[in-house]
Amino acid sequence: MKQRRNIRRAAIAASIGLAAGFAPPALADNGTNTAPLRAAVSATNIMNHLASLQSIANANGGTRAASTPGYEASAAYIESKLRAAGYSPVRQQFTYDRYDFTSASLERVSPNPTSYTYGDGFLDMSYSGAGEVTAALTAVDINLAGDRASTSGCEAGDFAGFAPGNIALIQRGTCTFRIKVDNAAAAGASGVIVFNQGNVVPGDDRFGLFGGTLDLPQAAIPAVSTGFATGAELAGLSNVVMHLAVDAAVKPISSFNILADTSGRADRTVVAGAHLDSVAEGPGINDNGSGSAAILETAVQMKALGTVPVNRVRFAFWGGEEDGLIGSGYYASQLTARQVKEHAVNLNFDMVGSPNFVRYVYDGDGSAFGVKGPNGSALVEKVFLDYFKSQNLPVVATEFDGRSDYAGFIDSGIPAGGLFTGAEGLKTAGEAAVFGGTAGEPYDACYHEACDTINNVNTTVLEQMADAIAHSTLTFAMTTSAVNGTAKGNGAGNVDLEYKANKLLK
Repeated sequence: MKQRRNIRRAAIAASIGLAAGFAPPALADNGTNTAPLRAAVSATNIMNHLASLQSIANANGGTRAASTPGYEASAAYIESKLRAAGYSPVRQQFTYDRYDFTSASLERVSPNPTSYTYGDGFLDMSYSGAGEVTAALTAVDINLAGDRASTSGCEAGDFAGFAPGNIALIQRGTCTFRIKVDNAAAAGASGVIVFNQGNVVPGDDRFGLFGGTLDLPQAAIPAVSTGFATGAELAGLSNVVMHLAVDAAVKPISSFNILADTSGRADRTVVAGAHLDSVAEGPGINDNGSGSAAILETAVQMKALGTVPVNRVRFAFWGGEEDGLIGSGYYASQLTARQVKEHAVNLNFDMVGSPNFVRYVYDGDGSAFGVKGPNGSALVEKVFLDYFKSQNLPVVATEFDGRSDYAGFIDSGIPAGGLFTGAEGLKTAGEAAVFGGTAGEPYDACYHEACDTINNVNTTVLEQMADAIAHSTLTFAMTTSAVNGTAKGNGAGNVDLEYKANKLLK
């Protein structure tokens, strides 16, 4: 669900000091010696798992997406390793509706005929309606001046005088994309072009091409997105006629999570999770084979070392993440209020081997972004921060923005935290000065692409993150302190599909 995301981060200056002047401790804060497990969980073994996932993708059309043979083979591999280690993995089944995109086109018929290239000049909006139309273009309440504050398309009144059958040109801003498109459809628009807002939002590109989602159900009319410059150019022309086409549908999907438990107190369950599925476009070895392989190896080595946890650890391999955080959202939606209270923490590991990496830790206490996780999330963050400090490794905060599998947990009141090494956002000069790598380049240039292969993994940061994963998992497995959810579960048995990425919705 991290599709086309941009990641906000705290100021580098606030993070550099975390690493200075500390010798690596032998013990975790609760007295647990995590060194043997950290030594056993190696990047070499994790890369062996990733090589197997790569082979699976190669044999299955280059993908491991949910509800494909590649996902089934990936799951069988994970289950075989868990069983060999002494676990009894189970599958948690779920169903959902998935947006299946086939093709799209966007052309300016007049004046000055121009064709826009998909993926460079425009993108379909997820859950766009299907259709093909050639019609006049009408700008709707846009603002190209000053700070370009925009409520374009957010109110029905914005469409006063709109000619039914025209294509609506709408500016990003304020309300969700779905509200804009629904209002356009209600006014009789035959299609929608949403262009980027053109204002400055730290950590978020409001000028270039962006991807967004309209969410379920499928919209009534075709809708695409484009960059600010393209939208401003179209708005400045007279008598514009556009051709717009989207071929897409919504398809019912069946998939599953894999859950494997250790022994230990079930009323203090620690969920260490990572999504197993890839996007359809590639094998997903960094996103998120890296996280899945890291928690798999942690599970295997805990058994090999004879670890007897105080608290139950549930290793979770989520399905359907790339389609909207479906598997983890389903898991959380099934928990009763009592079961929520019996979940101590969720540790989320999504992309931990990015080639142009930054070491990100989720901002559990809200000190960097003002959005904190449920009570106890600050402690999760502290465990990570203390560990990296002990290793003289600087980190940067990243916000709980609802764009990975922790979302269902924090919505239910379960403390959460985790690690991330960057997706398609661009590394800043300050980050490059601290972490190395190349400023101005993506953290992972192969994010959601066919080139996200085993050659796309940085083994240095993978080793560092794997050690932190092992340390945090064992720390919470052995703690005698109670840190639990706040009983917001309903156990209604309904799949909650609302855990969507806010930045992809508006």
